[in-house]
Amino acid sequence: MKPAHIIVLGNEKGGSGKTTTAMHIIAHLLHAGYRVGSIDLDGRQRSLTRYVENRKAWADAANVNLVMPDHAVIVRSTLGTVSEANAAEEAELAGTISRLSSANDYLVIDCPGSDNNLSRLGHAHADTLITPMNDSFVDFDLLGRVDPQSYKVLGPSVYSEMVWECRKRRAVSDGGEIDWIVVRNRLSHVDAKNKRRVEAVLETLARRIGFRTGPGFGERVIFREMFPSGLTLLDLREEGVDTQMSMSHVAARAEVRALAEALNLPVVA
Repeated sequence: MKPAHIIVLGNEKGGSGKTTTAMHIIAHLLHAGYRVGSIDLDGRQRSLTRYVENRKAWADAANVNLVMPDHAVIVRSTLGTVSEANAAEEAELAGTISRLSSANDYLVIDCPGSDNNLSRLGHAHADTLITPMNDSFVDFDLLGRVDPQSYKVLGPSVYSEMVWECRKRRAVSDGGEIDWIVVRNRLSHVDAKNKRRVEAVLETLARRIGFRTGPGFGERVIFREMFPSGLTLLDLREEGVDTQMSMSHVAARAEVRALAEALNLPVVA
């Protein structure tokens, strides 16, 4: 058997929509009939874990058979020295990936919104890396630096440099490559000058350091409202999920499907 294809959601900036994006990708793959494992590397906030737990609780209460991922959460080690803690985290993540990979077609890993050893380990395992970012220069600053007058890209920033190191680590480890995709979330529906500037500098940086851009999610309340139930927009037409579909729901579902298509994931038999 081929190992599961690993999709990693990563960004050192919190609030960029990593967990929402991760859960909708999980739901997309589950509804397509694939077996999906998921790993939460943020053992403190556990946003993805809470999403999965909410989903299970809602399905049990409503007596609905919702498709569920094979989920695991990894907590940062508390061993005395840094080297011991790092080694323990690496061993636990490798073991969890091995176990879930043998039973699933895809693995989706949600990284914490900060730079730590577990996050770097998760990035280095990626076959597909998705970096959601809010549509602003505040979020772009983690990817690249720009001249404040001309908006010319000056060079990569801290997160891009970290991804570059993980790409090298992956190449040395097994000769694999990381397909890196940056998506802009919370997009305004108004055509603003700042929106066009962010898009332009992102495309310039993409050509310079080797990532591609994909369609993200608009600024829609529905994405945030679904967390307590654990549902996604792709569950709303399932039997037993009684939700009135509005035009906003339909548009948001189209955004999810556009992102899923843009990932160009390998087809698993």
